[in-house]
Amino acid sequence: MGNRRFTEHIDTYLYDNYHVMHGVALMCAVCELIVLRSLTVNKHKERTEGISFFEKYLTVWVILCMAAGILIGRYLPHIPDFLSRFEYAQVSIPIALLIWLMIYPMMMKVDFASVRYIGKNPKGLYVTWITNWLIKPFTMYAIAAFFFFVVFKAWISPELAKDYLAGAILLGAAPCTAMVFVWSYLTKGNAAYTVVQVATNDLIILVAFTPIVALLLGISGITIPWLTLLLSVLLFVVIPLAGGMLTRHLMIKRRGLDYFKNTFIPKFNNITIGGLLLTLIIIFSFQGDVILNNPLHIILIAIPLSIQTGIIFFIAYLVSRKLRLPHSVAAPAGMIGASNFFELAVAVAIALFGPTSPVALATIVGVLVEVPVMLALVKFANRTKHWFPAEADA
Repeated sequence: MGNRRFTEHIDTYLYDNYHVMHGVALMCAVCELIVLRSLTVNKHKERTEGISFFEKYLTVWVILCMAAGILIGRYLPHIPDFLSRFEYAQVSIPIALLIWLMIYPMMMKVDFASVRYIGKNPKGLYVTWITNWLIKPFTMYAIAAFFFFVVFKAWISPELAKDYLAGAILLGAAPCTAMVFVWSYLTKGNAAYTVVQVATNDLIILVAFTPIVALLLGISGITIPWLTLLLSVLLFVVIPLAGGMLTRHLMIKRRGLDYFKNTFIPKFNNITIGGLLLTLIIIFSFQGDVILNNPLHIILIAIPLSIQTGIIFFIAYLVSRKLRLPHSVAAPAGMIGASNFFELAVAVAIALFGPTSPVALATIVGVLVEVPVMLALVKFANRTKHWFPAEADA
């Protein structure tokens, strides 16, 4: 009798919500078709264009995942309610696992052995380090605070402004560690030098990210538990970094560098893509009410983030020109600071404030604006190559 009532209840629910569930299914089907398209794109085409189908249309992915997540959160709330049960120390275990799967393959791509070459032509490294760690976090704080508390005061409450500022701070303190290889390739950057830039940047993250975030959040009046912040860095930087280094070393030792780059690493592309998509859908299912109640806020958050991206790029790019660095070094130096390690920012936002917090939403908007803005900067860098001395002269 109980089973019959349960079955009748399910039938009634499905009938009443047929159109809604049909819409969710359609959205998921669209996402699946695009996933299949991105995964089956010709590998030779990806190598020649430098950026994969998925990376090129990342903004479209985010919009689709936003729509799917909002529909699920609005009409199938049992799903986010169920997932929210799996938490430890305010960290969502499902999201943490997905983010770890995204970050781990990125760390395998970085050759930390290249750090031994930092003594050769260090000017480009100085530009990268100073821009990323002494300028970028603080300009992000200043620009975001000005827009959220002054320019957008009529549309954003002080409480939401503080949360959005926290998300911007997390993005500003996490310079790019993976996509910069794509931007470097598209600007014909010096691949070996870019590796050194990224490797040293990742090592600096280990010691600089936590105190900078704690300082700027403290100035913003946001109290955070240091232990939780340190735990976030341990989970989403130290562990995948150590695991990536170990995996890289063992695979190259056993099978060779060519096998590692061309066969082993591509095996993780599907995992990275799937992890990112599922993470976005889950987060947006938690964020449904915030987005539906404040749809304009997505654009408002995107404005200071986009301005910050352009400012940081031009600081590094023009300083490199002043120092007469070659374009193959100057362009990646600008790109690594302008782009964000948004996976880390999202992970820490979730760990510190929870997946339902507007802080997490602000970091997700960083994903939304990343690719179109960076592609515009790539085009600008390629058109201004004549600003820089030839490689032999440099």
